Amino acid sequence: MGDWYWIGVTAGLSVGIGVLLVGLLAGIRVAVGLALIAAVGAGLLVGLALGEWDEAAGGISGGALGTLGAAQVVTGALRRGGTRFGTAALVTGVAAVLAAIAWIPAAGYVEAALVPALAARLRRRTPERYAGLRSLARD
Repeated sequence: MGDWYWIGVTAGLSVGIGVLLVGLLAGIRVAVGLALIAAVGAGLLVGLALGEWDEAAGGISGGALGTLGAAQVVTGALRRGGTRFGTAALVTGVAAVLAAIAWIPAAGYVEAALVPALAARLRRRTPERYAGLRSLARD
């Protein structure tokens, strides 16, 4: 296999790491920044363990994209009434599946593109907050 395979594997594994860290730190707003830094660092280490600087670059980008994409999903789930433990359990399972899928050729690249795209789509679909009938209830 060529370098393209290993770059995709490290990107996919790092996406899984980013999703895992956001899931474990669900509900703590400051922790998203910490999860981003930790996922980028873990992606760097995974990339260097599996290859050289090009795999490390794939790991760094995968960790950042996975963290940013999962943060939108997790905060949306918690805002809509999900519990912290339940959300963390579900997101941890998704992270394990993403890490397993990363070993399929070219799937890591797809993961690194789809996780943030899913988050962007969910962000656009979020309804605007408005007062509605609550403004009439103040009388």
